[in-house]
Amino acid sequence: MHFATKRHLDRRAFLRGTGTLLSLPFLEAMVPAFATQAQAAAGQPPPRFLAMCATLGFHTPFLFPQETGAGYHLTPYLEPLKHLRDDFSVISGLQHAEQNGANGHTSEMTWLTSAKHPGLAGFRNTISIDQLIAQQVGVQTRFPSLVLGTGSESLSWSASGVPLPAESSPSKVFQQLFVDGTPQEVEAQVRGLKRGRSILDTVMGQAKKLRGSLGSRDQEKLDEYFSAVRDLEGRLVQNEAWAQRPKPKVDARPPTDIQSRTDAIGKMRLMQDLVVLALRTDSTRTVTLRLNGMNAVPEIPGVKNDWHNLSHHGQDEAKIEELKVIELAEFTAFADFLSKLKEVRDGERSLLDSTAVLFGSNLGNASAHSTANLPIVLAGGGFKHGRHIAVDKDRHVFSNLFVSLAQRMGVETDAFGYSTGILDINQVG
Repeated sequence: MHFATKRHLDRRAFLRGTGTLLSLPFLEAMVPAFATQAQAAAGQPPPRFLAMCATLGFHTPFLFPQETGAGYHLTPYLEPLKHLRDDFSVISGLQHAEQNGANGHTSEMTWLTSAKHPGLAGFRNTISIDQLIAQQVGVQTRFPSLVLGTGSESLSWSASGVPLPAESSPSKVFQQLFVDGTPQEVEAQVRGLKRGRSILDTVMGQAKKLRGSLGSRDQEKLDEYFSAVRDLEGRLVQNEAWAQRPKPKVDARPPTDIQSRTDAIGKMRLMQDLVVLALRTDSTRTVTLRLNGMNAVPEIPGVKNDWHNLSHHGQDEAKIEELKVIELAEFTAFADFLSKLKEVRDGERSLLDSTAVLFGSNLGNASAHSTANLPIVLAGGGFKHGRHIAVDKDRHVFSNLFVSLAQRMGVETDAFGYSTGILDINQVG
């Protein structure tokens, strides 16, 4: 175990193992770390991270350019991004290993974890990269992370391999971010948090007494439990401190939830607008957004057939052209989102410059349920962009990019999941 030497205790204390870092829980000694965040902001703006996954994939011939490097010709899906050409990179050739699972779509579960054989007997997922980052930097903001989706499922998994539920209601997200409770509501919230801490104290005391009577394997399991409880305890302490501080004020109207389940692009845009507000106000620095496909016809002009059916086009040209309409609408919404991030000033830079945005899918070929050659766009984050980066087959491990993204966020790690090294896009392509 390693502890950094600083004026106050921060989250540089961690346990190393199985390709991840598990930080110590939040302690009261860490309060200055976020109490003085305004002072830290006087220098460089803090790094931020967002991951968005479209779960029905993209038709990659319309995404990946034929040429590599900076001189590529824009493909149909990159055309809406042409004014942002220097702000993003297209990355081809990446994949996770051994993603054959319970069905053709279970790789959704492991897009941010890289665990093998999702959904099969004995499968246990691992922590997602966003939650590893949140363990390290989440103490500095009101929300350690935001887990969002256009449906109830999410991309995020805890250190114990438990899926974290996604919030799919934009109006609820807005209220959590920007609407202060009454004094009575805040007092009740603090009482509830204190009660939760006292319950955890009792549970931990009982568990520690039990540990001495267990065998080594059970002790290991109990230690995992200790870690989970410590993490929860940290969140409670952090929330208690933030509950008594006013929320930021924004010049935006509360959104109205879209009731139609088939308005996929409308829901995507609403959530993306909230992400801009959350990052702009430094309410969080880590966000995931899962974009649901559907077994229905989306409300997009020119689309008349079921989206899932179109994704299984079997090289039928008519189906591919209709699928193109849907996916082009997704990339147009994505381009508008990046433009909004670029318009917001974050210190001397734009919010896009300080935010690494990972956009792509868990399916490289949705028609065949293939998880090879994943469609990936990386935007912002201060990286060297404007290129198509074709990753060599001997360096195609997707989680190698996660290591680089985590390090950029201040996480002290040289491994994640099944990584074999570090993919620094500034050094390739």
